[in-house]
Amino acid sequence: MIEIDHVVKRFDDYVAVADADFTIAAGEFFSMLGPSGCGKTTTLRMIAGFETPTAGAIRLQGVDVSRVPPHKRNVNTVFQHYALFPHMTVWDNIAYGPRSMKIDKTKGKGEVKRRVDEIIEIVRLTDFAKRKPAQLSGGQQQRVALARAVVFEPGLALMDEPLGALDRQLRKQMQFEIKRLQNALGITVIYVTHDQEEALVMSDRIAVMNRGRVEQYATPDELYNRPATAFVATFVGESNAIGGRVTASHDGVVGMDSDEGHRLDGRSVEHLDPGAPVVAMIRPEKIVAVDADGAPGDGANAVPVTCEEVTFIGQMSRYVVATDRGRRFVLRIQNRPGSVPFAFGQRLALTWSAEDLRVFPAGQDTATSP
Repeated sequence: MIEIDHVVKRFDDYVAVADADFTIAAGEFFSMLGPSGCGKTTTLRMIAGFETPTAGAIRLQGVDVSRVPPHKRNVNTVFQHYALFPHMTVWDNIAYGPRSMKIDKTKGKGEVKRRVDEIIEIVRLTDFAKRKPAQLSGGQQQRVALARAVVFEPGLALMDEPLGALDRQLRKQMQFEIKRLQNALGITVIYVTHDQEEALVMSDRIAVMNRGRVEQYATPDELYNRPATAFVATFVGESNAIGGRVTASHDGVVGMDSDEGHRLDGRSVEHLDPGAPVVAMIRPEKIVAVDADGAPGDGANAVPVTCEEVTFIGQMSRYVVATDRGRRFVLRIQNRPGSVPFAFGQRLALTWSAEDLRVFPAGQDTATSP
């Protein structure tokens, strides 16, 4: 459906997008995720036609549209600020696009009414069709904006932080509304967000961007469980970081000594030479904690700690533990019926699978400091 072919965008000396190169399949829900200033919105604007690439090409269904104006692309965009016409009803707001395109003249009389009535039902606004935007809630206004963007069946719908103005609970509801709408219409969606949870919940695939570059482009499962860079490991979800040096490396399996002298085994996506400085990442829920009396011994991936904080958060409890030299780890452990939580001051031993410890060269960008 879409090819982003080695696209670069410069504004004078500033490189906003550097060599973006990925494809998006028809019917896919594709997200561009990253912090402010990473280049995701600039990339979206180039796909929409509001910006022109400095280098590279953008192809829609095989056709290079890099220099085609927005109104000649089969694309529509939903922005964070809905830009609804305040003097028009819901029905007229949605019908504005098809009417301006003179759909009735090209498709037959009554086609606009048929399409608008159909899309209003899909977004569950039939009872609000005669209301003005000021008479709607934020979530209802967002649904009008979505309906207006997809009513004349664009080949591609672009969404730039469309839920940013909503409160957290409503944003969660609208995530499922957007996904339901996309599934019902079978459209291709490119979605820009800085909210990692939003991207993981909604997307078929995600491009994680940082400093204008795509750090990784993969499914949500792969991004979370097999991050390709330290930035992805720290930006997508929470990770515990452990510094150290490589002792051995073979076929992606890495042995290392941590800065505190613990022997660790993990996985790396690239070859790492013995002696190389590295940082290893482990997710809080991948750590197994046992009472010190049941410690796993002094083998690899065995770290003695003391419990410093316990926070009950419903199905899970969050623990902060520390080694004798002050290295802190965050753990998340499921609360099970009859289980006794660890207590403040209790001595514990941590362990984990080598498959879950991801090892990266030291010095890579991270979203949070190790």
